[in-house]
Amino acid sequence: MLKRTITVFEHDSLRLGQPEDGRLSVKELECLQLHAGEEGVPYYSLIHKGVKFCGYVGVIALGHLNIEVLPKIDRGSKQQWRKVLVDMLRKVGVLDVISTNDANLKLKKNNILDLYIAEFIKEVQVILHQGLLKKYRKQEGNTTSLKGKLLFQKHLTKNIVHQERFFVKYTLYDRDNLLNQLLYKTLKLIKTFNHTGHVHTNVEAIMLDFPDMNDIYVSEDTFEKIVYSRKNEHYRKALMMSRLLLLNYHPDINAGKSRVMALMFDMNQLWEKFVYLSLKKYLVDATIEPQANKPYWRLFGKRPVNLRPDVVIKSGEKTFVLDTKWKLPYGNKPGYADLQQMYAYTKYFSSDHTILCYPGADEGFVDGHFHHEESGHGYYRCSVLRLKFDISMYPSQQLALWQKDIAKTIGTYCKV
Repeated sequence: MLKRTITVFEHDSLRLGQPEDGRLSVKELECLQLHAGEEGVPYYSLIHKGVKFCGYVGVIALGHLNIEVLPKIDRGSKQQWRKVLVDMLRKVGVLDVISTNDANLKLKKNNILDLYIAEFIKEVQVILHQGLLKKYRKQEGNTTSLKGKLLFQKHLTKNIVHQERFFVKYTLYDRDNLLNQLLYKTLKLIKTFNHTGHVHTNVEAIMLDFPDMNDIYVSEDTFEKIVYSRKNEHYRKALMMSRLLLLNYHPDINAGKSRVMALMFDMNQLWEKFVYLSLKKYLVDATIEPQANKPYWRLFGKRPVNLRPDVVIKSGEKTFVLDTKWKLPYGNKPGYADLQQMYAYTKYFSSDHTILCYPGADEGFVDGHFHHEESGHGYYRCSVLRLKFDISMYPSQQLALWQKDIAKTIGTYCKV
């Protein structure tokens, strides 16, 4: 059975109805409800007979359905916004899809998950070409020859009848180690979820190059304990991709009836990193710092809570703080929560000018200020900047040009 794809935009709703009309079947809605559970998930909320998507984009795969969620700040086709999303993910290092006609052709047929899987397979093939890493590991068991250390007590217990055997502890030097186990587990997951002919065939062929591997339980701690060195550095990118796939896979919901894979990205975080990298690359006359930390509250005996502005720009004696948001503020005015956050940034980072930056169809700038606590006069500059992005010009307008425009516009208002 072929997979079907429903494509929506962030903050859209998807309701129960006829699958051929681009709606959810009863089984698919139940699967999403079970996946959300009592605590919920960050990328959609449950509504009456449906789900409403939040500020996350990407793909949710369940059974024979892919739900593709795309970003949107203005008019434009789904194909245009899909291309924008892929290019942004490529710029921030999540995807390494080369912008060629071949890649654009694949993009018309596939979703983000397919491209991500294709990139992971490419990285594994690079590792296989260099050779799977071998490591030493301890092994216990019965052997027909005496090697390593004889575990006398276990030997007597297990081999009282089979005196030709030895229960020993010995050292093996092979490929059955954590790094290879994670890659193999990810390949097995892809084989389960992706039924595209060429991908399925590629995965099966690659898995033949792996020896038998111990199956392992995977959590955040599994990846945190990996230490990279000169010998295993070439595994880093594949394992970063493996982490995202394995930790976003939710098997055995409702006694194994459903499986959900959610490859979703927070658009605020993606936008923040995109703006930071644009400034880092093209605003060369200033120092750009991402998410500088300053503690502002601490409960006795606990770790401090930190303030983390998205981007800090330092030019000469001046400091500028940027708060980036992927949204369209009503009336070009920051919300109450945004103002509180920007005021805290202004005070704690001694900002000369704090700016809320968001994307829009045309450029706009609303200058403002916070009042001084004592005098009541305007004292701390706080503004709203809309960074122009014309979707009608995409993809003929390459994303690199938008990055240059972002740096130029912000540099102008920060007088860099």
